[in-house]
Amino acid sequence: MTEVVQRTVRDGVALLTLNRPERLNAWTGEMGRAYFDLLEECASSEDVRVVVVTGAGRGFCAGADMQDLKALGEGDLDGVSMVADERPQSFPLSIEKPIIAAVNGACAGLGLVQALMCDIRFAGVGAKLTTAFSRRGLVAEHGISWILPRLVGPARALDLLLSGRVVLGEEAAALGLVNRVLEPEKLLDETLAYARELAVNCSPASMASMKRQVYADLTRGLPDALAEANRLMVESFSAPDFVEGVASFLERREPRFGPLAR
Repeated sequence: MTEVVQRTVRDGVALLTLNRPERLNAWTGEMGRAYFDLLEECASSEDVRVVVVTGAGRGFCAGADMQDLKALGEGDLDGVSMVADERPQSFPLSIEKPIIAAVNGACAGLGLVQALMCDIRFAGVGAKLTTAFSRRGLVAEHGISWILPRLVGPARALDLLLSGRVVLGEEAAALGLVNRVLEPEKLLDETLAYARELAVNCSPASMASMKRQVYADLTRGLPDALAEANRLMVESFSAPDFVEGVASFLERREPRFGPLAR
């Protein structure tokens, strides 16, 4: 049976590929569990420092599988594959390693939620992104009402949520929905190159700490954020990665940072 999420690892970068191309990688319970399981494996693996997520074929993820939505609408819970998982859709935010989405095509509804739950997003020119929920009689699901305004602001978030309109990769970059827009044929290679740059040159401990800081500080005031940053800074001065980071700069060589401590 073909794996619904595939994984390869090279040069410290794990590539996770949502793999239902015949359905534009529509989300199912099986896919969700496989994706989160692989994220957990990446989190605990010393061979992985950065994770890249993309979709097989022409799409990233077209949202929840329509067969599931149809069954839900008909009250047929036995026909729904999206069996509840204890892990929330925001689970990727809890992974201490950077997760980068390479949005290679259709990215809608729950698929957009998963792209937004990555830390960084690159999109192909012409990639189509949409919240879609209002056009299915649904609400702002799975934490998108929390993260979307923090990325693009409340007014733009409401535009995208209320209208459910399609945003192409170029507009998504202008809105701040994605970090970078690239030619489709270069998208995955350039995303992987960026990920490898992080894996080779950046301290895993530093990246983990920064990821925790950024998401925690979204709900903290400046005094608390500053106090925590100062505490972490003092701790970092006695950490081996600080010594190695300075030494590698002075010796003009690539750093030899150790893996993230478990």
